[in-house]
Amino acid sequence: MDQLPPDIEWRVTAGLAPYAEAVAEMEARAADVAEGRARELIWLLEHPAVYTGGTSAVDAELLDPRFPVVRTGRGGRYTYHGPGQRIGYLVLDLAKRGRDVRRFVHALEQWVIAALARAGVAAFTVPGRVGIWTLDGGREAKIGAIGVRVRRWVTLHGFAVNLSPDLSHFGGIVPCGIGDAGVTSFERLGIARDRETFDMDLALTARTFLQTLSCPP
Repeated sequence: MDQLPPDIEWRVTAGLAPYAEAVAEMEARAADVAEGRARELIWLLEHPAVYTGGTSAVDAELLDPRFPVVRTGRGGRYTYHGPGQRIGYLVLDLAKRGRDVRRFVHALEQWVIAALARAGVAAFTVPGRVGIWTLDGGREAKIGAIGVRVRRWVTLHGFAVNLSPDLSHFGGIVPCGIGDAGVTSFERLGIARDRETFDMDLALTARTFLQTLSCPP
């Protein structure tokens, strides 16, 4: 990907990547990055339907486990992944980018918001609420999730953006522990955006994201 420096691999996986296998590969890559044995990685993919629980997941927020449930090491609570959702896993070395986790999360949010803007979605963050939000029928609704982990100053996990998932599948959980707001998608908003086009939106805004990480706070 021309938008990225050569020491970062941009990978796009076609089809559905099983969640547990993808996480295992991501964690192995992070260990190699920490040891200087591999390039950093930005990995775009899609999972079969699965509920994942982060380190703050609460059992009462798993309402209907109609899909496999996996506890994972990322931050956050329960979320849903499935077909029609664009997942981005980031394996980046913060040791050479200021070792500032908060700045990384903020830069990641702004990257996703910038990519959504290219696609015609006016998105924003909401104080006190995790994730990426937009207006759906005049009400705030979540269109993207953020969940990260940092191990040995190398990042894992990343973001999920709803392009055209079955939104009823979110009904099996309290998404990210937020029960008083809805979930939306490109499709629900009436915006046509396939994976390939949105991947390009992400690619064209990735350089600014990386520059933000590399600049002093």
